[in-house]
Amino acid sequence: MIERRPFAKLGGANHGWLKAKHHFSFASYYDPSNMGWGALRVWNDDEIAPKSGFPPHPHADMEIITYVRDGAITHQDSVGNEGRTEAGDVQVMSAGSGIRHAEYNLENETTRIFQIWIQPETRGGTPSWGAKPFPKADRSGRFVTLASGYAEDEGALPIRAKARVMGATVKAGERISLTVDPARHVYLVPAKGVVEVDGVRIEARDGAAVTDQATIEVVGVEDAEVVLVDAI
Repeated sequence: MIERRPFAKLGGANHGWLKAKHHFSFASYYDPSNMGWGALRVWNDDEIAPKSGFPPHPHADMEIITYVRDGAITHQDSVGNEGRTEAGDVQVMSAGSGIRHAEYNLENETTRIFQIWIQPETRGGTPSWGAKPFPKADRSGRFVTLASGYAEDEGALPIRAKARVMGATVKAGERISLTVDPARHVYLVPAKGVVEVDGVRIEARDGAAVTDQATIEVVGVEDAEVVLVDAI
């Protein structure tokens, strides 16, 4: 089954420096019937104005994956990590027993990100952070694992959850498929472009919630860039 979650119907808020849309209940957008999709708890679609960002704030017991769509994000945290992640690349923070971090757009252009929160397999642990480039050319016509809680996914950023975050670029008319466990929860969002997921049209920044399917076929209606979470 595939359920389309139209971008226009997502919850959200406009703080001036931040325009946020929430695929699931978050902050001032509270919807008890939409608290997540399996272990996937948050998928925020954020636009951050130049020279602004999130000041230091705490997290614990959450895997936080940031996929940069445009611009760049600069990370600083309370355990000494600092880094800048550019468009197309990914950063991961395992909040563990507790961490404070800040996320700033220090660029002269708007930064657009997907921020994805996944509930960890166990609570606690030492906080960690990491980032890695994932060239879009390497994802052309296929899904590449960007972050994973499975040791066999070599090259992916590690997370502490039984989940994978994957990305692909799809040209107009191109078809790609992915084998999944029907018992798991899959959520797909095009960062750009339009696709059909098993015949259901999913436009840029829409969500597609998938269950009870062993295979997902993605067809490019337009050239598209898609991000997918496969979680328990």
